[in-house]
Amino acid sequence: MAVKDAGRAARPGKRATDDGPPARQPERRADPAELIQLLTPEGERVEHPDYPLEISAEEVKALYRDLVIVRRIDFEAIALQRQGELGIWASLLGQEAAQVGSGRALAARDMAFPTYREHGVAWCRGLDPLKLLELFRGVSHGGWDPTAHNFHLYTIVIGSQTLHATGYAMGIQRDGAVGGDDGEAVIAYFGDGATSQGDVNEAFIWASVNNAPIVFFCQNNQWAISEPLERQTRTPLYLRAKGFGFPGVRVDGNDVLACLAVTRKAMQAAREGQGPTLIEAFTYRMGAHTTTDDPTRYRLSAELEAWKLKDPIERVKQYLIRTEQAEMSFFDEIEAEAAAVGSRVRTACQRMPDPEPASMFEHVLTEQTAQLAAERDGFAAYLDSFVAQEPALAEESR
Repeated sequence: MAVKDAGRAARPGKRATDDGPPARQPERRADPAELIQLLTPEGERVEHPDYPLEISAEEVKALYRDLVIVRRIDFEAIALQRQGELGIWASLLGQEAAQVGSGRALAARDMAFPTYREHGVAWCRGLDPLKLLELFRGVSHGGWDPTAHNFHLYTIVIGSQTLHATGYAMGIQRDGAVGGDDGEAVIAYFGDGATSQGDVNEAFIWASVNNAPIVFFCQNNQWAISEPLERQTRTPLYLRAKGFGFPGVRVDGNDVLACLAVTRKAMQAAREGQGPTLIEAFTYRMGAHTTTDDPTRYRLSAELEAWKLKDPIERVKQYLIRTEQAEMSFFDEIEAEAAAVGSRVRTACQRMPDPEPASMFEHVLTEQTAQLAAERDGFAAYLDSFVAQEPALAEESR
C-alpha cells in the first residue's frame, strides 16, 4: 500500500491532498526572443527588426481609448448578468490588447470570423455592443448582418468557425480577390483549447494546401475552461504551423502595439497571396471562462496576481506618460467617455423588448415552405388560445 501511494504521489499533475487546485506542469516554452514584443509591461517601447511599427501619438491614444472602452463594456455586461439581465457572458478581461491590436490591423474589406468572446474585435469593426448583448440576453440569435461590418456572427461551437473562415478565404481566392492593392483576406479567432479540436486542424490542412488568404489568430489565454494549457500541448502552439507547412509566430498578447504590427504584416501577406499564418497571442484570461464558471476552484491566485502586472491597458498608459504624449486630463476624458458608453449599454440592455414569439419562424429558410408555414400557424393558434382564455380566468379569480 505504501508503494502504491508513493507512486501515486509521484505522478505529475497530481496533488498530495485535496486542498487547492493541482500543481501546473511547466510548459516547454520557446526561446523568449521568439515572443514578439514592442511595449514592455513597464511601458517601455522596444524595437523588433521583423516588425517595425511607425505609430503617432494620436494613434496610440486611439488604441488606449479602444482598450478602456472595451473593458468598460465587458465590466457592464458582467454586472448585467449578475443582476439577471443577461443569461450568460463570456468576459475578455485581460485579452483586450490581443483583440484591439488585431482588430485595428484589419482593412475594411477583410472578413473576421469570431468565437463568442471577440467583443473587442466587434468594437473595432464598428458593431454596436448592444447587438452582442441581444445575443446573450436571448432576444436575438445574432442580430447583425455579417457583411455590414465584415464581422461574422458569433460561433458557440468550439473551433468550427475556422473551417467556415477557411472556406470563405478559398472563395475570395477563387473570386480573384487576392493580390493587388485591393486584395482581401480573412482572420479566424479561436482559443488555445480549440487547437485540440479536429475542425481547427482540418482548417490548417485546407488552408495550407490551398494557400488560402487567411490568418489564424489564437488567443492563448492558457485556460480552456478549467483545463490548463499543458493539457492541450507540450510545445508552444505557434510551432504547430510548421507541421502544416505555413509560418507561425508568437506575440505578446498583452502588447497592443505588437499585436497590431504582427497581425498587420500577416494580413498583408495573405492579401498578396502568400498564404496562411498562425499567430499565437500569448495572453491570460483574468476572469472566469464565462459567468457560470468559478476559476478559484482550479487556478492559483498567485498566478492571477503575477499577470496583473502585465495589464495591457496599464502598459499603454505608462508609455504615454513616460513619453509625455498625453496629459492626465486625457485619461480623465477617456474614463468619462467609457462611463458614458457603459451607462448607455446598461440602460439600453434593460429596455430591450422581448421578440414576438412567432418571429422564431423568420429567417429559417430563404423561402417559406408549406411545412414551416403550417408549424407557424399552429404555434400562432396555440398562443391565441391563451388570449381567449383570459376573460374566463379573470372571472374565476373573482
